[in-house]
Amino acid sequence: QVQLVESGGGLVQAGGSLRLSCAASGSIVSINRMEWYRQAPGKQRELVASIISGSTTYADSVKDRFTISRDNAKNTWYLQMNSLKPEDTAVYYCAAQIRTVFPITRNYWGQGTQVTVSS
Repeated sequence: QVQLVESGGGLVQAGGSLRLSCAASGSIVSINRMEWYRQAPGKQRELVASIISGSTTYADSVKDRFTISRDNAKNTWYLQMNSLKPEDTAVYYCAAQIRTVFPITRNYWGQGTQVTVSS
């Protein structure tokens, strides 16, 4: 079994910062892809940032404001969010493609954490 546990969401004023964390635990052999998604009310879930083989990609709406990073030793990745805007308000989900000891490679999701940016 693999679990992804998120933390770090909350309420912040526009222009502020938050850092989200996602910790993976369980029978993990390797994490091939680490991602952050978000879903605002009435909108589709969108990919915000990802790390694949050390390369990072970002949605245009968050470039130069958000930074994804990882700590491989802890099976944890982060999303540093700066200069937050009200339109960043959403439930943020971490996701990963993980290979387990069984061996199975599949996608896993965190439970989601609310980020609310007030104007």
